[in-house]
Amino acid sequence: MNQPIDQNNAIFEARELCFAYNERISALEHISLSVKPGERLAIIGSNGSGKSTLLKILDGLYFPSRGSLRAFGKELTESALWDDQFNFEFRRRVGFVFQDSDVQLFMPSVWDEVAFAPLQLDIERSEVVKRVESALQALNIANLKDRVPHQLSGGEKKRVALASVLSFSPEVWLLDEPTAGLDPRSVSWLVSFLNSQEGAGKTVVIATHDLSIVDAISERVYVLSEEHQIIAEGSPKQILADQSLLVNTNLASSL
Repeated sequence: MNQPIDQNNAIFEARELCFAYNERISALEHISLSVKPGERLAIIGSNGSGKSTLLKILDGLYFPSRGSLRAFGKELTESALWDDQFNFEFRRRVGFVFQDSDVQLFMPSVWDEVAFAPLQLDIERSEVVKRVESALQALNIANLKDRVPHQLSGGEKKRVALASVLSFSPEVWLLDEPTAGLDPRSVSWLVSFLNSQEGAGKTVVIATHDLSIVDAISERVYVLSEEHQIIAEGSPKQILADQSLLVNTNLASSL
């Protein structure tokens, strides 16, 4: 699985994915999509459309009831992730930032939080220290390194969550509603940070219903309907200009 990214191949390739909670509550219906190396992709839809579920399937946290998903050219299944080598390589290459930072943060200090992932990847301790310090500086939270994560503000928690992914430098970033709970200044900073990852050659996939950031953070957009299906794909300019589409998917008001 550990191989250079081929710009002609998809990072993720989903075909006819379906998913239901408790085998009866539909969350995704016949989803087919691709994620290209190095691109910034937004998956937009109203609350309950299934975009968070889709992101978790891409991260191997959930598995489809039907359909197939390939990651880096390999089938991504529950049984595949039971293989230690496959699991290790996949987790090294893909980072996930949850909507609710409290779900992601669990260590006793910010420094420990940011160090956790690279330590699990058997990186030398001296290199881990360098990565942690670098991530803390990049996210402007070096002054928080001895603080307890759950005692921080919402914006500070989001920066710690991002730093905890940045420290192991994944090839792919998956972010679920990254602007949730952030003030305008923090949103502006976040957009700049995400765009810097494109400059670093990273693939960035964002699930959001915040239309105000879509044009700034993506170059391609998938739209999920309230029926849990992809009903449109296009550039941010094309999607955001289609008022009828946005109204029909409950992403904009008809007024």
